[in-house]
Amino acid sequence: MERVHVGGVEVSRIGLGTWAIGGSEWGAVPEQDAVRTILAAVEQGINLIDTAPIYGRGRAEELLGRAICEHGRREAFYIATKCGLNWESGRVVSDLRPERLRKELDDSLRRLGVEEIDLYQVHWPDTVTPIAETAGVLAGFVQSGKVKALGVSNFSVAQMREFEAIAPLASNQPPFNLFERDIEAGEEPVLPWCAANDVAVLTYSSLCRSLLGGRLKPGMKFEAGDVRRVDPKFQEPRFSQYLTAVERIGVLARERYGKNVLEFAARWVLDREGVSVALWGARRPEQLGAVEGVMGWRIDADTMDTVDRIVAESVTDPVGPEYLKPGVREL
Repeated sequence: MERVHVGGVEVSRIGLGTWAIGGSEWGAVPEQDAVRTILAAVEQGINLIDTAPIYGRGRAEELLGRAICEHGRREAFYIATKCGLNWESGRVVSDLRPERLRKELDDSLRRLGVEEIDLYQVHWPDTVTPIAETAGVLAGFVQSGKVKALGVSNFSVAQMREFEAIAPLASNQPPFNLFERDIEAGEEPVLPWCAANDVAVLTYSSLCRSLLGGRLKPGMKFEAGDVRRVDPKFQEPRFSQYLTAVERIGVLARERYGKNVLEFAARWVLDREGVSVALWGARRPEQLGAVEGVMGWRIDADTMDTVDRIVAESVTDPVGPEYLKPGVREL
């Protein structure tokens, strides 16, 4: 397992993402399977486990807490959880009010069964609560000894600057994969800024909600409650365009490296300059089997260029992950 430092601590470059384990947006996951998956990740050298209260309304954190208890060694886990999302009138909204942040932290500590969180991340910016106010509250969590390091997620460069003016910033967690590359673009791109300012980048949706897993086929239907039912990438005619790109990239991966498309897609993320950790979602231990095939090799520049060409040719109507953005809370 390759390693990197986040918040001054050495962590695995593959992190386990627990959104799917929470069970509310990806279908139910039996508790035993979820705990076994977390323990299997640790056995494979993965110590960074990313979670959030919003995943299953606290269930993902509870399951991680049970896995830590069953394992018996708290130090084997680098816990990265989040704050700032809330359910309001049946929808998810950003909510970074100071009083809610204090309650969220205590609830997360209780569910996880720990006294300190390694990395505490703001899940999404709150357009109502000033970033400086949020950073000040979180800095107090560090001073109290309940949190070791602070991070953000889905923040722009301007927002990170505003946060960092009040409290030290260890990381940012944006969406990033072969098909979703906004952090490399724009007038002030996130990825190079983070690299230049010693802010670790933990990428979520590294396999684009399983699109780059190599197992999806045209015409597939997703069960009720599956987040992909509302993801525009999984709706025709876009779905076929993305699957065409996946198929062509899979051929490229086999011919040049003897790898499958999943291994190649994860390696692609890790090989982008400035990326520290790629999060890997899994609901069962066997879904971690390909992690070993991601380690110990690199993608050359010519292949990177070929991937760009394949994506541009295949996906003529691209769309980002904007549908994930939470709503604005009522005042």
